Amino acid sequence: MMRSGLIKNMFEYQKENKFHAQISDGMEDLGATELKEMKAFNIKKGFRGITFSATRETLYRIVYRSRLISRIIAPLKSFKCSDYNELYRNASRIDWEEILSPSLTFAIFANVSNSEINHSHYASLKLKDAIADYFTGRFGERPDIDTKEPDVWLNLHIRHNQATIGFDVSGGSLHKRGYRKSAVAAPMQETLAAAILRISEWNGTSPLYDPMCGSGTVLIDAAMIGRNIAPGLNRSFASEAFDRISPTAWEQARSDARSAIQSDIDLQLFGYDADEEMIFASKSNAKAAGVEKDIQFEKKDIRDLWIDQEYGVLISNFPYGVKMGDYRELNNIYISFHKTFRNKKGWSIYVLTADKKFPDYFKRAEPDRVRKLFNGAIEVRYYQYFGERPPRE
Repeated sequence: MMRSGLIKNMFEYQKENKFHAQISDGMEDLGATELKEMKAFNIKKGFRGITFSATRETLYRIVYRSRLISRIIAPLKSFKCSDYNELYRNASRIDWEEILSPSLTFAIFANVSNSEINHSHYASLKLKDAIADYFTGRFGERPDIDTKEPDVWLNLHIRHNQATIGFDVSGGSLHKRGYRKSAVAAPMQETLAAAILRISEWNGTSPLYDPMCGSGTVLIDAAMIGRNIAPGLNRSFASEAFDRISPTAWEQARSDARSAIQSDIDLQLFGYDADEEMIFASKSNAKAAGVEKDIQFEKKDIRDLWIDQEYGVLISNFPYGVKMGDYRELNNIYISFHKTFRNKKGWSIYVLTADKKFPDYFKRAEPDRVRKLFNGAIEVRYYQYFGERPPRE
């Protein structure tokens, strides 16, 4: 636990107010824009990450309100590192009692690339040993490891023989919105749902449909966006417990997020799925997120879908053929989807799928844009078909 009082050596993030945001591959530009919107500065995109500077107030705002970022790392120390002994020596020189105490648990997630150190697991063990020996030598006891729900998450990043040790400001992945009560197999992460919504430029004024909604991730995030509900409002963060942070700072950030919620918005959100269990999951999750009144969920097969509205937006994560195991079933879904929307020129269609043959079946037009993204480790394509705009009244 961070202690009150004089710090022996200031950590890097304290000297420069510089932080590192981890983000999924293909979403770096979206994340950089989001950070800029929240008043971060000195923003620099990298591979699956973004460095940025932020005041304390801005950092708390980002932690609560970012919809796209996975983790925010506060760097403690950076150093040249070409072998495991060098890693141990440098890690041993960090003032660990400012971050941990023997009564707390911790875990380490490590990433190494293009370096003499080429084994992330062994690198994390060396860091763990340095921390354990540090506490044992000074206090006669050490903090324990907890890889599932630690009090403190630490990050070790080594690239081109340059190591950075940091701690996770949020204490876990920010894709967790704190509402998921029920999930189906292989759900879409909430950060990806937020990304495809942002790419679509849906602004809450148009009807939004998801005909294969699964556990409701896209529509729930859409409702939270429409109502301006901060993603972190229903969860706690590791840094809230740090003594060095003002006890009122996090509560002020939470209070500001609550005040920003828009309660007088009329959203038109519709979700369908052929599996009744998924509809139950969607409703449970929406209720936990506080948006159950904004979304109409109904058990319905996409092949029975009929929409009589002339204008609207459809965003969906279609099943991936490699997982379904029945390509004929997938083809039937595509054919039905094409029949329903081939003449609906006023509908903007956005489909996320790993199946590169999707455009061969949906022949309303060639995709206006195609973007490569990742759903976890699965490479997917986001096919975008722009619809005609409704006439001005």
